[in-house]
Amino acid sequence: MPSTAQDLATAIDRAGRGLIVVVTGAGISAPSGLPTFRSGPEAVWRRDDLEIATAELFHSNPVAHWRWYLERFAGILDAEPNSAHYCLAALERWQEERSSGAAGLLVVTQNIDVLHERAGTRNLIKIHGTADRYRCSRHGCPLGAPRGSIAQDEVDLRPFVAAPSRDTLPRCPECGALLRAHALFFDELYDGHTDYAFDRAQRAFGEMGLALFVGTSFAVGITEIALRSTLFNRIPAWSIDPDAAAEDRYPWLSTLAAPAEEALPEVCRILGIER
Repeated sequence: MPSTAQDLATAIDRAGRGLIVVVTGAGISAPSGLPTFRSGPEAVWRRDDLEIATAELFHSNPVAHWRWYLERFAGILDAEPNSAHYCLAALERWQEERSSGAAGLLVVTQNIDVLHERAGTRNLIKIHGTADRYRCSRHGCPLGAPRGSIAQDEVDLRPFVAAPSRDTLPRCPECGALLRAHALFFDELYDGHTDYAFDRAQRAFGEMGLALFVGTSFAVGITEIALRSTLFNRIPAWSIDPDAAAEDRYPWLSTLAAPAEEALPEVCRILGIER
């Protein structure tokens, strides 16, 4: 039988005081006007993108890399949270209250937008980085990996946007090396920067009492790690996605085939959670 919002609400309620981990993908931000990444006509990642979004290309052709990044993520910081983001923030507060702060809810997002934090989510891991910061490309620089970064609004990209060239590339104010996106490239590892909080995410996957995947196509490493943990530890696992009914790779995964911006408000309503 198809799963319903009532079924998911019951599963969340049964999680009790345990840790709930929510892993979100691009699908949760699509209603906010941001394109999804690996499926559909508006998907961002094309075959050439998988080659461009690499540290290798950044070092060999930083001008092309920066032009690609600014084009692909234009307007990402102007987007507004939708009902799914607000519902997760409300669910976080609700779970924190009933667990007396012992466990709560953690959102692990693959997205580099800032919609979760704008909606009020506090317990958040941005496993792929964030669009509102850049960092120095020189490892060990105070503004570079493994711990440093710089706010996006402290970097003037206007000269580069007006005339893209090596001479106008943004540079680190600390050491003069090239700045780069504060985001995980396809040829990089999760432990490349402390802001990705990979160790914390792994610990959470081992401690969680329920896993909820929202708007993800399960095409990146972090979802594979989380799913493996649910299987090995026999943890209830759910997915909310309009295409979830077609998902047959993970038979232990309960699926709710609905848009997150519709399903999550219904779950909150059933649980008596006010947004």
